[in-house]
Amino acid sequence: MPRVDEIMKLNEDTLAHRMGIEFTEASAARIVATMPVEGNTQPYGLLHGGASVVLAETLGSIGSALHVGPGRIVVGTDINATHHRAARKGLVTGVATPISLGNTLCSWEIVVSDEDGKRICTSRITCLVREAPPRA
Repeated sequence: MPRVDEIMKLNEDTLAHRMGIEFTEASAARIVATMPVEGNTQPYGLLHGGASVVLAETLGSIGSALHVGPGRIVVGTDINATHHRAARKGLVTGVATPISLGNTLCSWEIVVSDEDGKRICTSRITCLVREAPPRA
């Protein structure tokens, strides 16, 4: 199973890297990462809802990839998010836990919280599992 530092290396030059997402825990049972509010805001200075969704999709996709292992790839097919409150500063933390981990579909719940532990966003993602193409 890849370590957190290996996952971070895979994310160099990706959207997750540009948004400042940093993984702190990674297994097929739980993925945790932080993301700064600064640089990921909308015009009113609040954390952009789309940034929360990027964090959620990143966590669910990485978790699904850890579940399926080498030789297979995962792609997100459905994601939703409910935004509960605003974040204005600091870091938010996303915690992804599996709902269902199968051979063809993986579903995760992701809870994004602020530094006070208050829930900012709840998201759910479903990823499709496919055999890796020869070039992947």
